[in-house]
Amino acid sequence: MLALCDAQIQKNKAGRLRAALEGTWKEEHLFALRQAYELWQSYQKKIAECDQAIEKVLVVLAGPEDPKNPAPPPTKRGGVNAPQITGLHGMLWRLCGNKELTTLPGVADYVLLQLLAEVGTDLAKNWQTEKHFTAWLGLAPGSRQSGKRRGNQKRGRNRAGRLFCVIARSVGRSVDKALGGFYRRLKGRRGGLVANLALARKLAELFWRLMVHGSTYVEQGLKKYEEKVAQTEQHFLQKLARKYNMVLQPKAV
Repeated sequence: MLALCDAQIQKNKAGRLRAALEGTWKEEHLFALRQAYELWQSYQKKIAECDQAIEKVLVVLAGPEDPKNPAPPPTKRGGVNAPQITGLHGMLWRLCGNKELTTLPGVADYVLLQLLAEVGTDLAKNWQTEKHFTAWLGLAPGSRQSGKRRGNQKRGRNRAGRLFCVIARSVGRSVDKALGGFYRRLKGRRGGLVANLALARKLAELFWRLMVHGSTYVEQGLKKYEEKVAQTEQHFLQKLARKYNMVLQPKAV
C-alpha cells in the first residue's frame, strides 16, 4: 500500500503510514479493502486502454517525425495523472505546427493535450484576435446595452476557460515568475478571484499568440517584472510632482 502512495508520502511519512496500518483487522475490514483495491486495479486498466486509444489518434493526426527537425525535449514533468503515451511531447509539438507551447508557465504536455482537445490547432480560423478568443473562453468581461444604458454582464466559462483558471492557480503560487508577481500584486488590491481570472486571461492571450504567430514566450522573471513596476510608479510620482511644482529627490543612503 505504501508503494501506491505519492512519492512525497513515501519519502516523508513512510514510517507513520506503516504504523497506521497496524491494528486489529476484522474480516469485514479486509473484505472492503480487497474490494477497493480490485476496483482501483480495474480503473487503472480502463485508464490504460483510454491512453492507448488516444495514442492511436495522435499518431494519425501528428504524422511521422521528421529526423531533420526533431522535437525539443520536454521542459516540464508530466505529473502522476499524465497519460502514459510514448512520444506524447513530440506528437503535440508536430500538432502545434512545430511550436513549443510548453514554454508557457503552468502548461505541461497533459494540460496542452486537454486544451487542444477543446480549441483545436487552427485558432486563427475560429478566433480572429486574442480578444475574440478570451471572450469565447468566458475570461473577458461581458457587456450589455439597452437603449442608451450600458452595463457589465457576467460570462459563463466553458471547459477550456476553466482549464486556464486551473493553470492560473498553479502559476500564481510560483515565486520566480513574472506572472506570479502580477497575480500577487492584483490579489492584494482586488482579491484572489479577480486576480485568478485576470491571470487566466493573460495566459489565454499568450496561448493564442504562440499558436497563431509563433512568437516565442520568454519568461522575464520576477525581478525584471518588479523593476518594470517600480519604473511605472516612479514615472507616476514624477508626473504628480510636476503638477504641484515640486521636485523629487532620492533618499540619501
